[in-house]
This record gives sequence, structure tokens and C-alpha cells, in this order.
Amino acid sequence: MRLSEFDYELPAELIAQEPCEPRDAARLFVHELASGRTEHRHVRDLTDELRDGDLLVRNDTRVVPARLFGRRRSGGRVEFLFLEPMPEDPRAWRALVNPARKLKPGEVVPVDGGARVTALERPLGVAGQPSMEWIVALADPEDPQATTPAILERAGHMPLPPYIRRTPGDAHEAIDRERYQTVYAARPGAVAAPTAGLHFTGELFERLRARGVRTAEVTLHVGPGTFQPVKSERIEEHVMHSERIELTQETVDAVLETKRSGGRVVAVGTTSVRVLEGAAAGTGELRAVCGSTELFLRPGSTFHVVDGLLTNFHLPRSSLLMLVAAFAGLERTRALYREAIERGYRFYSYGDAMLLLG
Repeated sequence: MRLSEFDYELPAELIAQEPCEPRDAARLFVHELASGRTEHRHVRDLTDELRDGDLLVRNDTRVVPARLFGRRRSGGRVEFLFLEPMPEDPRAWRALVNPARKLKPGEVVPVDGGARVTALERPLGVAGQPSMEWIVALADPEDPQATTPAILERAGHMPLPPYIRRTPGDAHEAIDRERYQTVYAARPGAVAAPTAGLHFTGELFERLRARGVRTAEVTLHVGPGTFQPVKSERIEEHVMHSERIELTQETVDAVLETKRSGGRVVAVGTTSVRVLEGAAAGTGELRAVCGSTELFLRPGSTFHVVDGLLTNFHLPRSSLLMLVAAFAGLERTRALYREAIERGYRFYSYGDAMLLLG
């Protein structure tokens, strides 16, 4: 398939810059694939769309405030996005650096909160070319025992996507710390939020439980690749980024029991879909897993587990949009997005939601 088939024009004013208040006041575009039924509701109305016996599978990853800003001795501004520790040395971390090419091995850069980043090594990327990544070490001269996660929690900024316009230290900092995080976030490791989950409140979950809707957890630590556009003109040639996942036996059992009893498995977000379908890929049999996935779901892919998908509206030419098109069909997805734009739905991370039911 051609990349251009996943393009669309979005008015800039529909890119949400602020989260909805309260969370579940966001609009909800409901579409039933089998019947073609469409409803325009709000996330708080999920109690009317889900039924007794359904299972919501949600991603319990927690976003790390992994972005630090600093200045080099020359005065040049530099930004670090901490990704994950190196397996052989947890003090050394992979980090995206902007600008990456000006940094020198051994250079020490003062960053937020009085911490220091030491540039250790710049690994080679695709085709042996230098990448945006560096191996770096983070330390706090005032607290030599402080770990990298502890320093990031104290001094780091939330790694918002570039289409949400912020400046370091502005009035949105505290709001983003709370709102660019699901209310059920539990396991630190993501550098981007599983955004469909941002719409839920504790009170909404209570009402869903009273309705007979159960919940189960998976973990996918969202990486920076989630925002990267697909660049291969033939999308089949795209190499999907790898993300760390965990699917417990408890969640496997909950999914299988839901299937046996005639309920629907509804994934909260594309990340939950990738865990469930990645764990069932190949054989179609769902098994517990702890590892990583590079699953690329696109039109023509087979879904073994998921019966419904709650998701935000995604960037054009993105693998996330292709996943939605894999579930709903490309032409139907294009038509639904056109209608969402015509009706003024808010798009992307802080935007509104869509519920697709099989």
C-alpha cells in the first residue's frame, strides 16, 4: 500500500493544546463496524456503549519526566530525552539529543535542577550513519547517590509531543505532570503517554464496574518511535520500532474467560492492541509474555484477540493510523476521520476519542 493513502489535511486549530476538564468530558465518536451505527457522545457515556461481561484492557505504563534542558559551555542550548538504561551499566542511559552532532565525547552539560549530563558515546544508526542518540550519564553533584530515575522525577519535564506547544517552566508544567498521565499509571518506563487512557477517571471506572465491565492490565512502555511518521513509500517496507511489553497470565486468563462468556475484549489504545495481538501473533493463541514487540499492524493484518478499540485521533502517515485502518478498514477509517474533522473533533494526544466496536 502507498503511504499517501494514509495522509489527510487537518486544520491547525483542531490540534488539542490543552486536556479536557474533566477527563471524561472529551467527545467520543462511536462507530459499530458490523452495523455501521455511528453515535456522537462523550467518554463519560461509555457506560451506555459497553455491556455486562466486556473487558477493558488498559496499559499501566507510567510516563517518566524524561526531558532535560541544558546549555553547553559555548552557550548553545541542548535537549536530552532519556530513553532507558544500558543493560550492562544502569548508570549509562540511551538518550535522544538535540542537537546531537555538536556534542563531544566526554563533554559535561549542566541541565535542569543542578544536575550534569556527561556525553559518553554516540552509537551509529541506520546504514552506519550517526544517529540522534547518545549514551550518556546523569549525576547530581549535590547528591552523588541519586539515581537517574530519581533525578528525572525531581528535575525532568514531561516529554510532550512536539505538536503540543510549551516552553520550559511555563504555567502548564504542573498541569502536564498530572494530565499527561493516566489515573492508573503504575509502572515507570514510557516517554509518551498511552493517550486513549488519559480520558478515564476513577469515578468512570466505578460506574463501568457497576455496569459489569471488568478491567485488566498490560504494559507497553511507549517509546519515541510512536510519533515518528512512516517514511517508506510502500508501507510494507517500514521497519517498526521495538517497545518493551509485558502480558501476565492473570490478564491472559481474564481475556480467555471474557471470550468464553461471550463478552468483548476492548483495548484502551493502540498500545494495548500491540501487546495483545503481538502476544498472539503467529499461532493466534494468547500467551503470557515479557519482552518486546515490533508488531506492525496495517490493512490486511489479522486480529486474534481484540473486539473493540478505544483510541484517539492519530497523526497522518503514522503507524498508529495504520493500526486503526487495519482494524476498521482503510476506506472506512478515511471516512470516519473526514467526519470527525467536519464535526470539529479535537485531535492527537490531548484530543477527543473514538470507540470502534466489531
